[in-house]
Amino acid sequence: MADQQAINDGNDTQATTESDDKKSPDAKAVYLESLQLIERLHRRFLDVVKVELDRVGVEDINNVQAVILYNIADSEITVGELTSRGYYQGSNVTYNLKKLVENGFLEQVRSPYDRRSVRVHLTEKGLDLFHRIDDLYQYQVTELTRGGLDAENLAELKRALLALERFWSDQVRFPSR
Repeated sequence: MADQQAINDGNDTQATTESDDKKSPDAKAVYLESLQLIERLHRRFLDVVKVELDRVGVEDINNVQAVILYNIADSEITVGELTSRGYYQGSNVTYNLKKLVENGFLEQVRSPYDRRSVRVHLTEKGLDLFHRIDDLYQYQVTELTRGGLDAENLAELKRALLALERFWSDQVRFPSR
């Protein structure tokens, strides 16, 4: 019950179990808390992007589309490449790319080698928004550093998240249960 309370709390308290009068982390509770935190962080990140879009007066794109736009950057890629990179689900990407094209952020170009393949790249309008989002990310990095979360801390966080991604990918590819 106490473990479940720690999970539902949302506070920075770490779930523990009692053994030999010492407190040790309860791996399952910490894992579940981490999963909830990852979900909350993703939603909060999208909120931050939405606030920035509102601040700069961009109304013809939503936060998810802005992140897709940022991830395309100066590349010319296919829908398949976006989905294979693991960023998005296929149907969501197709819809969002269609909206980005309709609103002038992306341009579609048919491949000269395979007429079935369509590549997309940012327009001038898309590049302008890309740079605004890039400025937001730079501001965030500066503020994080001021708050004590430096590049080394971020690299450690990235290593842990990559290990979790590898674990989950292996679970999908090689189910052991």
